[in-house]
Amino acid sequence: MVLPGGLLTRKEEPVPLKSISVTLSIREFVAGVSATLNYENKEEVPLETFFVFPMDDDSAVYSFEAVVDGKKIKAELQEKKKAHSIYESAISNRRQAFLLEEDKYSRDVFCCNVGNLNPGSKVALTLKYVQELPLEADGALRYVLPAVLNPRYRGSGSFEDSCLDMKTPIVPLEDLPYTFSMVATISSQHGIERIQSNCPFSPIEYLGEDKTSAQVSLAEGHKFDRDVELLIYYSEVHTPTVSVEMGQPKDNQDGFMKDPSAMVCFYPNIPEAPSPVICGEFVFLMDRSGSMQCPISKQDQSQLRIEAAKETLILLLKSLPLGCYFNVYGFGSSYEAFFPNSVKYSQQTMEEALKRVKLMQADLGGTEILTPLQIIYREPSIEGHPLQLFVFTDGEVTDTFNVINEVKRNRLRHRCFSFGIGEGASTSLIKGIARVTGGTSEFITGKDRMQFKALRALKRALQPAVDDVSVSWNLPRGLSAKMLSPEQTVLYKGQRLIVYALLSGTMPPAEATGEVDLKYTLQGKSFENKVTFALQPKPDDNFTIHRLAAKSFLQTKDMGFRDTPAKDKKDVLKISIDCGVISSQTAFIAVNKNLNKPVQGPLTRRDVPRPMLFGAALMMPQYEGCALPKAMSSCPLPTTQSTRTSHYKGLDGTDVLGHRLKKKCMFLKKASPQMERAHSPTSRMNLETHCTVFGDNHLVQLISLQNADGSWYLDENLAEILGKSLEDLLAAVPVKDADSSSWATVLALVWLHSNAKEMKGEWELLEKKARTWIHIHAASIMQELVKAAIAFTKSSVDPSIFAL
Repeated sequence: MVLPGGLLTRKEEPVPLKSISVTLSIREFVAGVSATLNYENKEEVPLETFFVFPMDDDSAVYSFEAVVDGKKIKAELQEKKKAHSIYESAISNRRQAFLLEEDKYSRDVFCCNVGNLNPGSKVALTLKYVQELPLEADGALRYVLPAVLNPRYRGSGSFEDSCLDMKTPIVPLEDLPYTFSMVATISSQHGIERIQSNCPFSPIEYLGEDKTSAQVSLAEGHKFDRDVELLIYYSEVHTPTVSVEMGQPKDNQDGFMKDPSAMVCFYPNIPEAPSPVICGEFVFLMDRSGSMQCPISKQDQSQLRIEAAKETLILLLKSLPLGCYFNVYGFGSSYEAFFPNSVKYSQQTMEEALKRVKLMQADLGGTEILTPLQIIYREPSIEGHPLQLFVFTDGEVTDTFNVINEVKRNRLRHRCFSFGIGEGASTSLIKGIARVTGGTSEFITGKDRMQFKALRALKRALQPAVDDVSVSWNLPRGLSAKMLSPEQTVLYKGQRLIVYALLSGTMPPAEATGEVDLKYTLQGKSFENKVTFALQPKPDDNFTIHRLAAKSFLQTKDMGFRDTPAKDKKDVLKISIDCGVISSQTAFIAVNKNLNKPVQGPLTRRDVPRPMLFGAALMMPQYEGCALPKAMSSCPLPTTQSTRTSHYKGLDGTDVLGHRLKKKCMFLKKASPQMERAHSPTSRMNLETHCTVFGDNHLVQLISLQNADGSWYLDENLAEILGKSLEDLLAAVPVKDADSSSWATVLALVWLHSNAKEMKGEWELLEKKARTWIHIHAASIMQELVKAAIAFTKSSVDPSIFAL
């Protein structure tokens, strides 16, 4: 997004924003954030300053204030049109004014206007928000401070009044004229095991011997080249909890804040269950816009987004169950489908899809996801095969609410599992489309493997449904609970459930308790989780629980400034004003009434620049009239990329993950004529393309060879991956006249457990198919094959891995 006339840098125009400082307080699984923007006008004329910045979709912004030359001005939350009118009136009357609002088309982009900043004046603008922290698969709580705001693709619609249409300039990182700092305090009654970050932090400082509180700060010199992420590991995260917060009955006679509020957190231990006979229809919607050609992160040797997506698709296709239906769509400015309609999963359809995957490129232009979604939803449902939609995108769209609304309209016929790729992916889009369908959302940044998170979602999609989910309250007489959270219809193993409620009526004596009961059914069997809690509301000056409850309510009703239904708009506005939590219908406005006389002189506009990142050059040409500086007109991408897992550092600088496949790709060997055998189309194709398509990633090479039924062929390709000759493999078959595929499949599984154990989460499902195939086709000789395979490969694998 470049201003007409070229890119403005601090060398050509002063920028009044001098620094951004963030104070983070994490208590258990709730984060409270205070962010301060420090401005100083060093020019000789009064300024109007405009700044666009990102924020997580789950953030409940409840406070905005200004300190102007030492005097504090508290902003009021007003209906949006009224706030704009007040701001424009103040500016025209030469008064200082401050406006903070959500973008009209997305909940995770905010605009800040500072009007009539006097020459020599200093202003500190502070906004405060609270948010729930999501739980990762390994039990870590994940906090993300978005520091990256990618340009959002402008589709065919009109978005002239969007924050992102204000054309704030973008500058290279080295020319960014303001600094960034963050201090975080973390506390848990259960104790802190460890804290990890993707950015350099100061050494962790524990504030007590019991390690229930710790403090860290971001090292100086953060360059805005990535979002700031923290992973926090507590000693216990599975214990259900209930927190009750005092209301404001004096100031809110009939409003949202009058009664106490309660936040309930369940982490049910849902048992493992066999997959149902019904397989499903699996549709994979893959972003192929130009920005997908950039690395997932700016870290060294980070994998290209499109290459990670191709590997992920191969894993997904190989992991699908026989009997299901599937299709793959690629989208950009246009869209392409692998098949006219979803097809039944078979060896033939899988091979055809695999060919298409290997040819996929990030060559479809912009990011217009709405049209392919509508096409998918127009297809008739396949009886007995519920639709499971997997969406992969770097999330740079403008019409976020239109997309969420389209998905919501079709929520009864499918679940959506969404994946945001790279820093700066729209949290509003990714979380929104999963939330409205009962699916799950994931974000893949520099530390993550897309493959693992996608396969985890597929496992959830294949799980039998946990249904009849209900939450009931057992409270003393005269007290009742009004649920504020939307009714939960689907639960997955390893998923946390958070619900909010208002407690109305007469509060009982201090020693009284209440009880919350979670019930659900899994394959006809009933389960129950209960938690007892004290009914003594605790005061909180920030009213954290009330505001998180309000945010939960707003996320279900607030569909954007233009798209919220008339019947819901009134409720959205009332809740927003009552709780002081910003929404699409409201904005914070502050006018400096302490100013004795109007600001003198002509008003000049200054737009605060945002950093140009590695992907910006590819994304920005999608904007009309966008002219890039010659030096920034291409994305610095490596010519080849092998698959690696980026390192994720602990705060002490140690490498926490960093599992890499280090084996070199070996040249293919020509089989001798006497060993010539029939090869499947997949095998012949892979013979030519393995090294060129997958580099040195033997895991993906091996997986791409697997057949739809779970077996492998014994051929040159498998021999190359195993590091053996085909002659040796054939000579080592332990049972005379044994089917060569049985021997090949056992060898492949032994290789997986010997060489890719750290990545088991990526191949568990296809391994299950392979084990099932072996038990069906080679049960009588399985023990002999397994024993021989372990000896032949000199492996220490436990033979019990072949048990069903």
